Amino acid sequence: MAKKQTFDSKNKKDDRTSVKVLKWYQDETRGTLRLLTRFVKVNDLNELQNIEINK
Repeated sequence: MAKKQTFDSKNKKDDRTSVKVLKWYQDETRGTLRLLTRFVKVNDLNELQNIEINK
């Protein structure tokens, strides 16, 4: 039996762009650099300048 809905058709419901945001921070306990990643949906790529992600 064939699939009726593809992965691409599931994503068409939302017109926003999905972007992966990376932020480096220093771990206070270890003193090492850590990487924080989040997927964020934005309407316009100019909104990326205002995005702030926290741990």
